[in-house]
Amino acid sequence: MSVDYQSLAVKGVQALSPYQPGKPIEELARELGLNPEEIIKLASNENPLGPSEKAMAAARKALEESCLYPDGNGFSLKQALVSRFGVAMNQITLGNGSNDVLEVIARCFAGPGDEVVFSQYAFAVYPIVAQAIGAKGVSVPAKAWGHDLDAMAKAVNEHTKLIFVANPNNPTGTVHTAGAIEAFLQRIPEQVLVVLDEAYCEYLTGGEYPDGVQLLERYPNLVVCRTFSKAWGLAAMRVGYALSSPAIADVLNRVRQPFNVNSIALAAAAAVLEDEEYLNRSREVNDAGLRQLAAGFEQLGVSFIPSVGNFIAVDVGAQAAEVYQALLASGVIVRPVAGYGMPNHLRVSVGLAEENARFLEALSDALQAVRDGH
Repeated sequence: MSVDYQSLAVKGVQALSPYQPGKPIEELARELGLNPEEIIKLASNENPLGPSEKAMAAARKALEESCLYPDGNGFSLKQALVSRFGVAMNQITLGNGSNDVLEVIARCFAGPGDEVVFSQYAFAVYPIVAQAIGAKGVSVPAKAWGHDLDAMAKAVNEHTKLIFVANPNNPTGTVHTAGAIEAFLQRIPEQVLVVLDEAYCEYLTGGEYPDGVQLLERYPNLVVCRTFSKAWGLAAMRVGYALSSPAIADVLNRVRQPFNVNSIALAAAAAVLEDEEYLNRSREVNDAGLRQLAAGFEQLGVSFIPSVGNFIAVDVGAQAAEVYQALLASGVIVRPVAGYGMPNHLRVSVGLAEENARFLEALSDALQAVRDGH
């Protein structure tokens, strides 16, 4: 090949490494010759309950019209969001998962010469999108594994266009109170957009936690991003959304691809928003799982970062890579987070009680095997 096509890519993209998702069950089965039905995946913060029956029924019905393009404006889903959150239709931007919306925001409001602020140990998509559009990513050192909001506010200068704040944060599971988030917003100039990524907000039930939607009216520079992939159990459908001022949403919807959410996803998402029983069950299973995993870690004598998400980052020591491989060999998939600057940690998603128990047993065996040099 005479042409170096990588050199033809825009500068920011040339130096990017692809995002590494959690290992699929089928891939591990192929690699190690395991029975896929005996593998458990606790790597990608998926809902262990499976999808809502209401969502499935709506998806099956939508399949009957698969020959037709989706509603490019997503009217029915937007109407469901309006009903649930009390926002206006012109405040909504739909995305192929919230990742899609995060990228659209960055493409619309930042570029070469601009700065994008985010926290150390925050979601990997933030630095990826900043670099891809040629902006400078500013990673602010974390505080107790979470966002140092004071330091992030101080990092803002005349070049800052965007700030990404994940609350709760992935992969650490840390969270800021409503008061802390609002105090932070008050310090940010109106011309700087604050993207409040609330992918895991449905797991928060205490009144001390913020609801970004309630802040939109007071802070016109705020964009709230959410997803149906976690508590709502539709990760494979790929549907998320942003809520913002009508002026910001107008800009985002100029760049958003018209058919970025398929008809099946639109129907399932609109239906699951009415399934309060499913959401409550998701929270109950998650709360119990967090307690089960925390108790198991304490019994094993390993430290972990207390989490309010549907996952926990556990410190398994300097041989985390070996522990991860030992877990894979036992048919348990978790998530290494060395790429986040956390080489001693593994992130484990909350599963069903029996899955959590199997993981803890496998972790005990893996830790012992590594200590014994096996």
